[in-house]
Amino acid sequence: MTIPARAHNKARDARSSRPPLSSSRPQRAGPAYTIRMDAQHAHLFAVDLELADPDPDGQMLWLPVWIAGSYLVREFARHVLRVEAMCKGRPVALRKLSKNRWRAAPCKGALLLRWTVYARDASVRTAFLDASRAFFNPSSVLLAAAGHEHLPHTLRVEPPAQQPDWSVATALAAVDVDARGFGLYQADNYNELIDHPFEIGRLLRLRFRAHGTPHEMVIAHADRLHDQIDTRRLAADLRRICETEIALFEPERPRAPFARYSFLVAPSASGYGGLEHASSTALICSESDLPHPSESAQRSAGYRQFLGLCSHEYFHAWNVKRIRPQALTPYDLERENTTGLLWLFEGFTSYYDDLVLRRADLITPQQYLDLLSRAINAVQGTPGRRVQSLTEASFDAWIKFYRPDENTPNSSVSYYVLGSLFALALDLTLRTRSRCTLDDVMRLLWRRYGHPQAPLSQQGVPEDALPALVHEATGLDLRTFFARHVDGVHELPLERLLAAAGVRWTHAEPDALSSLGLRLDDAQGWPKVRQVLTDSWAQQAGLAPEDIVLAVNGQRASPETLKRMHARARQGNVWKVHAMRDARLVELEAPLPAPARGAVQLGLADKPSAAARRLRRTWLGA
Repeated sequence: MTIPARAHNKARDARSSRPPLSSSRPQRAGPAYTIRMDAQHAHLFAVDLELADPDPDGQMLWLPVWIAGSYLVREFARHVLRVEAMCKGRPVALRKLSKNRWRAAPCKGALLLRWTVYARDASVRTAFLDASRAFFNPSSVLLAAAGHEHLPHTLRVEPPAQQPDWSVATALAAVDVDARGFGLYQADNYNELIDHPFEIGRLLRLRFRAHGTPHEMVIAHADRLHDQIDTRRLAADLRRICETEIALFEPERPRAPFARYSFLVAPSASGYGGLEHASSTALICSESDLPHPSESAQRSAGYRQFLGLCSHEYFHAWNVKRIRPQALTPYDLERENTTGLLWLFEGFTSYYDDLVLRRADLITPQQYLDLLSRAINAVQGTPGRRVQSLTEASFDAWIKFYRPDENTPNSSVSYYVLGSLFALALDLTLRTRSRCTLDDVMRLLWRRYGHPQAPLSQQGVPEDALPALVHEATGLDLRTFFARHVDGVHELPLERLLAAAGVRWTHAEPDALSSLGLRLDDAQGWPKVRQVLTDSWAQQAGLAPEDIVLAVNGQRASPETLKRMHARARQGNVWKVHAMRDARLVELEAPLPAPARGAVQLGLADKPSAAARRLRRTWLGA
């Protein structure tokens, strides 16, 4: 959310072309950036960087290779084009030293650097520019001046000449901006600067306060969406989410850890995702997921999903942006920062995102249980849960999670989803065996590692800290529980724990494709194997990814045929398969195994015990 320190109503002179390379601005103590976006059809941001006192031995420049919150080396430097340097109007030699580092030759006087960045990634991680909107994370477009990172940084955002109705949204502190938000912004250092994304374009804004703190949601494409979104309902629902989470961490005196907060939303035809920042988040959603003014009071499934996304990224303002793992304190933005704790920072956040919706009365108890069922079924449909522990899944995020392939379900598990189920199991265990809950553990983490006055905020959470913190907060020694379910691959006792909380656990009818261990795509009307699950009929038969299934027992193959045949088959029946593999016909066969159990379905137990009823009421309010 942009709250200008000083706003000017007069329009700035918009320049359609960049100024001469030899131009200069008044010297500043720290790096001074200017960004322009006039080359919209070419998707190019133009950036200047002025250094009043460059390194006399030759100024080094570097660009992060990953962005905090998305654990993959993304090589942002591959989109940096035409880096130039000048000093007192004369060119300065510039040499590229590595994939993301440059060095300018020594010079006497201020150094001016200039480059362009190709920006056509519509995700929340990098940058995007066309005639409809602009978005950028500074970490993917602003080269850092080595040795100057600790100094105050300024960023001037110039208005594009051809877009008089565009405005700027960001949570970065404004110093001198016009009525549309174009102008000068400032950060205390480079790390603070790159933690503030910018959304620029025709923006729809809705504002509210949560426990007194100003919040804003900014939605792109206001020219076509201004009358398609129920902004009053959206603001009211967001406020309930934010106030619930603020009060979770500060129950006695609810108070947000930031001065203001911005939700930056880019609706698309179909999309979903978010990235957290200390005082903002960048979100992508489907346009159809936003509440329409004509809709009834019932919240659609898509809208509930969007609220869950907002809840998740907002929770990160505490859990990972301020309560941080020791391995990411501070960030090293030029290489992988491995930690075995992503199950805590992403998994626990994934547990609370939907639970907060229930606590804020934005979803019903049954809707919450339906979301929980989906998570349980996602994990149970992943054989990799028996291979990879939560600790290993967290540590290997850099090489596995963001690079899925056809064997991913067999070799790995999501630290988001399984981590959320571990948080559920831990919470229900604490509620069953003590007077405490997982909330008490999160508040201890906040007081110890996250709060501005926290004694260990500069240290970060050690890799092995959680069992001891749980014991300190609750009095329970759960080291064995952590060893089995975080460091080990034992199944979580969810059915027993949910029963103790008054939740009914049943199974639907078995699904044919799941029972066969097949995940299929369509290839011009023929089933194409996408994935084969471990220890399944499909694996035993010898089917492999990319196979095109032509016939099963002499009948033309299709998902519907497989389902019909499976419903009539018996354990031990031998199925013969004809498939095309690398343009050759192969014949395969294997006997059918016993039917797999169907998907888990959760519901409120009709007649829970008095203890289960009390636990369910305190947990779900039902």
